Parts: sequence; structure tokens; C-alpha cells
Amino acid sequence: MIEAILGSLSAERVLLFITARESGYAAEIAKTFSTDLSPIQKQLDRMERDSLLISQKVGRTRVYSYNPRYPFVPELKLLIEKALSMLPDELREQLELDRRRPRKKGKPL
Repeated sequence: MIEAILGSLSAERVLLFITARESGYAAEIAKTFSTDLSPIQKQLDRMERDSLLISQKVGRTRVYSYNPRYPFVPELKLLIEKALSMLPDELREQLELDRRRPRKKGKPL
């Protein structure tokens, strides 16, 4: 949808995910969009190198979020939120569903 503006489909997916959930890690983003992990990791690395995103280690996982000091974050978020509103309902719900709490011990799958 906004791939032409951002330059790649992977960049679009990363920003859609992080805007919808506030933060995320590479494997989670790749799984959500059923895509390869490598291009997602490359985009996350590039965006962190360019200071758009920041990361922190949570256990063994590197979690990414927007850098609040980046000057264009508010405008970028508005653009990505507009793109989110135009996604098919099924994909938008999947992006906005944020179940990170562990399952209850002994609960059947």
C-alpha cells in the first residue's frame, strides 16, 4: 500500500506492525506476515542504524520500538495509521491483537 513511499515491502510491514503494537521483534513480525525473517531483520537493523527505531534486549530477544527523539515520528505514525485503517479487516485485527501473556499452566492448546 505505501511500499512506494517507503521503498520496500519489508519496511512497510515493519512499520505497520510497530505502529499497531507499539513494539515488536523480528520473528514476531515475520510470523504475522508469513514472510522470511531475513528481510525483516535487515529492515529493523537499517531503521535502528538510521535512528528511526530503538531496541532493547528483553531476555534473549531484541525488541524494537519508535525512537521518541526522531523528529518525524509523529508524522510517520499518522501516515502508517492511515494505511492501517485501509487494510483488510482480517489483517488489521491480526495486527492489533496483542496476546503476549503466557498461557495458564496445564491449559490445553
